[in-house]
Amino acid sequence: MNKLKSIRENYKPIQPSVSANDNEISYQESKPNKEIENFIYCFWQLKTLKPLKKNYNYRVVSDGCIDIFFDHKQPTENFVMGFCRRFVQFPIGKEFDYIGIRFLPAAFPHLFAVDTKTLSNQSQELNKVLPNFSRWINTEIKLSNSFNTIVKTLNEKIIELSKSNEIYYDYRFLNALNLIFQRSGYLDIEKDLNTGLSARQLRRVFNFYIGTTVKSFSNVVRFQHILNAKPSKQSLKENKLYFDVGFFDQAHFIKNFKTFYGVTPSEAFR
Repeated sequence: MNKLKSIRENYKPIQPSVSANDNEISYQESKPNKEIENFIYCFWQLKTLKPLKKNYNYRVVSDGCIDIFFDHKQPTENFVMGFCRRFVQFPIGKEFDYIGIRFLPAAFPHLFAVDTKTLSNQSQELNKVLPNFSRWINTEIKLSNSFNTIVKTLNEKIIELSKSNEIYYDYRFLNALNLIFQRSGYLDIEKDLNTGLSARQLRRVFNFYIGTTVKSFSNVVRFQHILNAKPSKQSLKENKLYFDVGFFDQAHFIKNFKTFYGVTPSEAFR
């Protein structure tokens, strides 16, 4: 469990695309119970505070995580979203209330023994991946429940799963994962990830536990490192934070950032 603990300590996957000042849309996160904080980064809710004048496109930036989410008004509509190598936009209409669970990298397959490569770059109906968990959401989540009540219910369910499932930890993989976090995603894969796994084994375990290659995941970690630094447009220009994590010029950085965020750094940090 200590190795999963160090993932939480070294990695903060954030979703910054909804403004906290928005008076029409609310986005909030709730921390998990301590018993499962090494599996779950947060529970979240995205909802309209009043009907919007036009349909809303929700932009999800690349964060290296897997999310289970559902429509609070219609919990039978529940999904799982795998690792994404680029930003994704969901057209979600003029009124919505979505609730989700953001699993820390590698936590989802440890809990559910699912090959995450089969989930990558898409959202799928949860009943096709975890039919029992999907049915549980259908049964237990009520429209009358507040977000706090639902978070309490989800906490209890995942604590139960973590205790009832026999979890196997591949410490060579987890050591490699933590090296990536400690280097903010900027490292020489062949030289720096010498954890006892061959290149072929490394590729196999990253596909299973993360859903992508070591390089693709490292690029997302590097992007999230820049988001967590919360640079302003001006400080990014002056301090050139992107040089510290291996970008050789501004054009390369902007292109990479836009792939993961959907807009340029200037638009994101204005």
